[in-house]
Amino acid sequence: MPTTSFIKIYGPPMVKAIRELEKIAVNMPEVCIMDSMISGVPDYVNNFSNPGFTTQYFESIPTRIEHKRCGTIISKSGERLGEYDFFFEWFTEPSMEQLNSLIEKIDEALEPLGCRYTITTNK
Repeated sequence: MPTTSFIKIYGPPMVKAIRELEKIAVNMPEVCIMDSMISGVPDYVNNFSNPGFTTQYFESIPTRIEHKRCGTIISKSGERLGEYDFFFEWFTEPSMEQLNSLIEKIDEALEPLGCRYTITTNK
């Protein structure tokens, strides 16, 4: 089972917060993701296996995603969100420095939105 950092967002604006987390993930090649927006896409496994669909999805955020990243950004592990809104799934065991860096990026991205969050990382 891969190490996963689960995010629970509190308060509006939920959609904007999820979009900010997606932007963070695009530039973190050491993770893949799943969130309530993506899991809400009908047949997301098939859709996100198509690089064209993945590129179009991320451009709608808007953020630019490299073609090679399209195949690795969406989690294929089958891990469920459960009570969470988002997760970052690590390809390798993250260091404490990597986890702290992720928290700093999330803090910076969500602060202007005024929403709060919790993060829980399982190992």
